[in-house]
Amino acid sequence: MTTTLSTHVLDTALGAPAAGIHVTLSRVGTGGDTTAVSSGVTNDDGRVGSLAPAAGVLDAGAYRLCFDVAPYFAVARRESFYNEICIEFVIAGDAQHYHVPLLLSPYGYSTYRGS
Repeated sequence: MTTTLSTHVLDTALGAPAAGIHVTLSRVGTGGDTTAVSSGVTNDDGRVGSLAPAAGVLDAGAYRLCFDVAPYFAVARRESFYNEICIEFVIAGDAQHYHVPLLLSPYGYSTYRGS
């Protein structure tokens, strides 16, 4: 079994999935530098089903998911405090599934480790 990663975005102000948000997964180095490893766009259900890099392997280490939310709010003509939301987390390298959801509103957000 390999380590897999997915995400979804829910717009809590609308009570609906947030479609069309570009998401980038980067590897975080020991000095804080980042290297993009994959990306995707949330579908109509607000999900990116797989964020595995081209090689298909997510090694143990620190990662950063960045959600480009400014265009999402601009298209809907809604004001927002955020342009981009980045979440850093650690993959233990234990060959399991990681799910990192984003609960989004124009002036706040939260996240958690899902299943």
